[in-house]
Amino acid sequence: MTFVYIGLGSNLCDPENQLRSAFAALKQLQDTHVKRTSSIYRSAAVGPGTQPDYLNAVLLLATKLSPTALLDATQQIELNQGRVRDIRWGARTLDIDLLLYGDLQIDSPKLTVPHPRMQQRNFVLYPLREISGTNLSLPDGSDLDTLLKQCTNAGLIKTKYRLLTN
Repeated sequence: MTFVYIGLGSNLCDPENQLRSAFAALKQLQDTHVKRTSSIYRSAAVGPGTQPDYLNAVLLLATKLSPTALLDATQQIELNQGRVRDIRWGARTLDIDLLLYGDLQIDSPKLTVPHPRMQQRNFVLYPLREISGTNLSLPDGSDLDTLLKQCTNAGLIKTKYRLLTN
């Protein structure tokens, strides 16, 4: 089993329900177990135009799926929940990102791991720290606590909600 951190985000069509539905679908994936979930965080949208705020969370999975198979499965979950890929960084029903896949570094046309923009996104780093348990070392040698010191939590609100009580 490989430990994988997954980011979830939604700002359309009842975002809290979108995250909960994605969580339920991830729990059903073959050879995959959800180990931990963060609180749900609210943040301003990053992207074009005026968009509703996002709700975000991070999950820790243990999986036997390959990175590509897991990516395919998560993209199918997005599609099942109405994800439309028409505007880059546009509003969406669901976004599922593979943040970290064990200690692998992957740079292919289909998948980049660690997620290429996670280091600048407080809505990824803060929930990731919440569930990592320790000062997580990333595959490039950087560590999560150092990244957090460089990333403000301005505009990020930790809600009282969780996908699962840990």
